[in-house]
Amino acid sequence: MNAHVGTPTSRVDGPAKVTGKAKYAGEFKAEGLAHGFVVESTITKGRIRSIDTAAALKMKGVLDVLTHENRPPMADNDKAWKDDVAPEGGSPFRPLYDDAVKFNGQPIALVLAEDWETARYAATLIDIEYQQDAFSTDLQMQRDKAYVTEKPEKPRGDSAKALAAAPIRHEAEYFVPTEFHNPMELFATTVSWDGNGKLTIYDKTQGVQNVHNYLCGVFGKKHDELRVISPYVGGAFGSGLRPQYQVVLAVAGALALKRSVRLVLTRQQMYGLGYRPASIERVSLGANNDGTLDAVVHEAIAVTSQFEDFSRNDTAWADLLYKSPAAKFVHKLAKLDVSTPSDMRAPGAATGVYALESAMDELAIALKLDPVELRLRCYSDRDQSSDLPYTSKRLRECYSQAADAFGWDKRNPEPRSMRDGGDLVGWGMASGVWEALQMPAAIRIVLSANGHAEVSCAASDIGTGTYTIVAQVAADALGLPLENLSVRLGDSSLPKAPVEGGSWMAATTAHAVVNTAREIKHELLKLAKAVPNSPLKNLGADDVVLVDGKIASRRDANQAVSIADAMRHGKLDRIEKEETHHFAEDKAHARNTHSAAFAEVKIDEQLGVIRVTRVVSAIAAGRILNTKTGHSQIMGGIVWGIGMALHEETVFDHRFGRIMNANIAEYHVPVNADIHDIKVIFVDEPDQLVNPLGIKGLGEIGVVGVAAAIANAVYHATGKRIRDLPITLDKLMT
Repeated sequence: MNAHVGTPTSRVDGPAKVTGKAKYAGEFKAEGLAHGFVVESTITKGRIRSIDTAAALKMKGVLDVLTHENRPPMADNDKAWKDDVAPEGGSPFRPLYDDAVKFNGQPIALVLAEDWETARYAATLIDIEYQQDAFSTDLQMQRDKAYVTEKPEKPRGDSAKALAAAPIRHEAEYFVPTEFHNPMELFATTVSWDGNGKLTIYDKTQGVQNVHNYLCGVFGKKHDELRVISPYVGGAFGSGLRPQYQVVLAVAGALALKRSVRLVLTRQQMYGLGYRPASIERVSLGANNDGTLDAVVHEAIAVTSQFEDFSRNDTAWADLLYKSPAAKFVHKLAKLDVSTPSDMRAPGAATGVYALESAMDELAIALKLDPVELRLRCYSDRDQSSDLPYTSKRLRECYSQAADAFGWDKRNPEPRSMRDGGDLVGWGMASGVWEALQMPAAIRIVLSANGHAEVSCAASDIGTGTYTIVAQVAADALGLPLENLSVRLGDSSLPKAPVEGGSWMAATTAHAVVNTAREIKHELLKLAKAVPNSPLKNLGADDVVLVDGKIASRRDANQAVSIADAMRHGKLDRIEKEETHHFAEDKAHARNTHSAAFAEVKIDEQLGVIRVTRVVSAIAAGRILNTKTGHSQIMGGIVWGIGMALHEETVFDHRFGRIMNANIAEYHVPVNADIHDIKVIFVDEPDQLVNPLGIKGLGEIGVVGVAAAIANAVYHATGKRIRDLPITLDKLMT
């Protein structure tokens, strides 16, 4: 039987998705289903003086209107409201908890009706009076009030002195606007009431057990009174890491009505949920004439809400890429009257590396060095902050293979020197880096005598291919055809798993599968040894493998006992094992993935219209479990990077604290016409140190560095440096 791991395997959940059999949170049926609609605040900060719901309640079909005045009991302490990935500092948002308004678009009432249309119309009949307070939603206006949060890394050397003495210096400020998640699937929750007070909750989430524990805390429920299910997720990448407010409101509605409730947010309402926070990034580089670095200073000011301290590492990525004897990294937060930010694909790295790699390009220009050559001269084989070697780092090979595939040697370094008809042509590149993370998780395998195995875990598949990877690893570990595997995910009653994020789920689940399959093998070997005249009688567990539906000798595949015969002789219909995998702590190595992105832009010289016509990205991320779904992950990250560079921007009217483009029509993202040639290269990177299977993960690394590569290409094409994203034609033409 051919191995499945490392091959371009199609998604095992693909047929269910394309035929509509896959059910999402807002599609599950429930008896006696009522529908909810959220009423949002129209002020940015203040208090609710009164809510008049009389007109709404008189409407035929309206069942109830929940507000802070009549909602079901909720926990009164921050600990109960903190989920697994909540910021340590601050107080989590509590929907409908009291009369305080903390941000524009905050949910302040829930209309419950027999159908969604009635609930939506009734929401317009509710009369609300507010006390408005002064507010601020403008990062630039609050930057001087920003405060230092956790220090990313300790400073090295005297960076101020090194900068002052450096023969070549570059200092600049870069800006990344607020970027909102816009997954295809709207955030939704369907709560099924069983008549005995127990609830089954179908929720759009990246962590069913996180939501389960959170809801038990918020509503004071026992664990066996709630079950959270999320078998399919229509896009997330950080937006579903934390429980969103609609799940609280849907459960509150079900408890109030004692019947099933569905709540689906509108696209506009999703702009009251998490987002990539706007950030001001200041980078200072001091270099010698030979292109080596003497000092790196990276300071960031990022948005957080008034009530939680959300922060991610924007600033210390240089320590993972480049040698410098002096370095200083500072991360600050500016509190605004907005909802709390959330993780968004490669949080911290997508923004911080954009600034760092733009600055490195500007330094290369000042030194009259090729941008790739500068990075090679500054290359570090060790994590500069911890002074530890990497489990593996093949970034040099990423530069080389991507540059060759791109044709970088044909680049004329002079800005505005390359043309294609009426278009200016620009070539740019950037490095990428992310963490190789891994978490403990449990897997249950049930092997039947007919040669079928069910693999289950509470882990979510947010569209990255977890179903397929789990099936591939299990098929190889159990020696079964892929079609003999079924995988169950996204159910809080299944074996324990972390939230899906950080690119850790592939390594996490794969090792747990192998651990559990090993226990299955041990049980089968006991049974096989008891078979009369067994050829495996004198063999140990390390001497046998599971292959082609048999347990066989490693040295001689003909010495084997079929799984069916072994189980039949043992009078077993099924073998069930559940094991948890914990990763050994390694304090002797740094663990990271790396990449090199090369981009070509063509810009209409008269109109300033930018097209990204080619991107080549080389990825060093350890062992690639599935080259087909892995390729798709990197392509998706590149498209996201194109959006970050040229399209995405949340526009606030700071007079009202309101988002002006809270819709897909005006919040621009790349579409098919914006995407041209993308080439993904997986650099061979065996890694026996990061974990036993050598897996590093792919979800985040694809986006890191792409925006910088495009920004650098735009400069090369035009000679104009745009440091605030997105790069739009008006910025080029002014």
